[in-house]
Order: sequence, then C-alpha cells, then structure tokens
Amino acid sequence: MRIDILTLFPEMVEACLGTSIIGRACQAGLIEINCHNIRDYTMDKHGRTDDYPYGGGQGMIMQCEPLYRCLSEVRGDSPARVILMSPRGRSFDQRMAVELLAQERLILICGHYEGVDQRFIDKCVDEELSIGDFVLTGGEIAAMAVADAVCRMVPGVLAETASFEDESHFSGLLEYPQYTRPEVWQDERVPEILLSGHHANIAKWRRRQSLLLTRERRPDMFAELALTKDDEKLLREE
Repeated sequence: MRIDILTLFPEMVEACLGTSIIGRACQAGLIEINCHNIRDYTMDKHGRTDDYPYGGGQGMIMQCEPLYRCLSEVRGDSPARVILMSPRGRSFDQRMAVELLAQERLILICGHYEGVDQRFIDKCVDEELSIGDFVLTGGEIAAMAVADAVCRMVPGVLAETASFEDESHFSGLLEYPQYTRPEVWQDERVPEILLSGHHANIAKWRRRQSLLLTRERRPDMFAELALTKDDEKLLREE
C-alpha cells in the first residue's frame, strides 16, 4: 500500500509515522508513506498558499492552485483515492479503515486555516473524512490517524492478524479487559479465569466482557450487533 500525504508541515507527519511499528513497516517495504510540502508548489515567492475569503469572514482559505499543482505531480497517471481531512467530512471508523485497506493507493490532503477553496474540492477530491466531532488546527493529526489505522492492518505490519481483529471496533465490539504481570498489584488480583489455562473458558469470559462493556459504554454499537444464542446465554449469566 502507498499513502501520499499533502501537507504544509511534512516534518510533523514524518516525525510521527517514521517511528515505531509504522516506521519499521516502511523500512521493511511493507508500506510506503510519502509526505509532500504544498508550499513547494506555489507560484508565490513567499510560498503563500492561502488568501482572504470572498464574501468576508474570519481566517484564511487555502488556494486551489498550489493544492492542484501538488496533487497533479504526486498522483501522476496512477489511480488513487483522494481524501481531504475535514471536520465536515464523513466520520472515520474501523469499517472505513477496512474499506480503505482495499485501495492500492491513498492520497490524504491536510486542510488548514478556515478551509479549502470549494472549487478544488469539487474538482479533485473523492471524499472528505473527519476523525470526530471536533476541530483541529490542521489536518495533519487526522491524516496520521487514518494512515496508522489503515497501515497497521496491512499483512506483515503486525505479527498476527489477531493483533487487530480482537481489538475494539474491528468486530463491532469493544475489547475485553487485559492484564499482565504481576499477578497481584496493590492487592488487586488478575481474574482467576485467566490463570486457569482453560482456553475455551477464557474465550467465553473475554467474549462476555466485550459484550458487557459494549452494552454499557457504547449502546449504539451494541444495538447493531447480531447476537448469537451463545451471546445471549453469556449475557444471562450476568
């Protein structure tokens, strides 16, 4: 998978995605992440990429031409899904991450200031995405979140697919509680079932905990679950 990120602050993105699991995956050639500075494509000698909004209003608007020049050179003739990170976009979730995983190439554009000239969006952007109902100072954090969520599911990036398949949201459930050594910490013990070595019972306990946590904390997710007879039995054991 290849991801190109168009940004005004490439050093910010590179510092994050060039480390840890994602950084090692890039070094191993499992994924490719490239950052491109939009300022390099402006015709203004000062590298200006924004201007005042027509009709008045607060803040500045990112101009079409630097974005268009940058996108055109980066994309070339290769097909890619072009996504603008925007607070007014579709909400990004795990299902969307899985959907994007099927793409061979993504181009993520980091918005800034008060927004992006709508003409560029209409002409060049396939979709706007938001990572939540809040506003950031720029799209870099959002783009990094999307890139991380997608890339970690690329085969080989994590040691086992179970590393992400058991996690919150992947299967529509929140993840069960996890414990590690020591067995007793500040008089609190690890649940005995996890020390039993009985894998079938441990699996049932974990499934039940996921069901209970999801019902308690995310009733919206719980309402969408197709509960099996075994799930209903586990819930009745409460």
